[in-house]
Amino acid sequence: MIPQHQSKGKPRTFDREAVLKKALGVFWKRGYEPASIAELCEAMEINPPSVYAAFGNKAQLFMEAVNHYENVYWNDAWDRLEDEPDVRKAMAGFFRDAAVILTSQDAPCGCMVVLGAANVSKDSQDVNDALKALREEGKECFLVRLKRGVADGEFSEGIDVDTLASTLNTMFHGMSIQARDGVSHEELERVAAVAMTLIPPAPARAKRHSA
Repeated sequence: MIPQHQSKGKPRTFDREAVLKKALGVFWKRGYEPASIAELCEAMEINPPSVYAAFGNKAQLFMEAVNHYENVYWNDAWDRLEDEPDVRKAMAGFFRDAAVILTSQDAPCGCMVVLGAANVSKDSQDVNDALKALREEGKECFLVRLKRGVADGEFSEGIDVDTLASTLNTMFHGMSIQARDGVSHEELERVAAVAMTLIPPAPARAKRHSA
């Protein structure tokens, strides 16, 4: 994993979040490998020594920008997935949220965690590994929520939650790619609706209980 850089030297004179947003825009348009420090410095409006002092190297800057993206745009959606007591409402809500976020004018279209590794060479394997770990966190969130649904009696016995979590995560990643290709919010909503058909219906007992 890429260690977080500990800033040294004089106190910063710039807004770290604003600078990270600008860096995120460069990485989004150019990709990790093609984006140069010179381009990043120009967009961030700070000089190379300040970049290195504040963020370490390009890999650390990239991962901090990705984490900033996750915190700003995705944390609430993942929290709602966990907090909603009904597993089907939780999953449907997350995929609706994803359709909104992935096509938002305020955020880069598509998910940086999914698409960020597109231009990462083998020489930057640490970046690839860090992004892979973040993608696996998404699958784990789906899996944990599905297992909770099993424990709550919302599924019939024998459901393969591992495969279902993997499939839902794959569909989520596919939505990210489609968003990057310019697919509309309405189209992603339809994909989200299809994703929900993969979740088995509640057992008859649970239906009677909730009636």
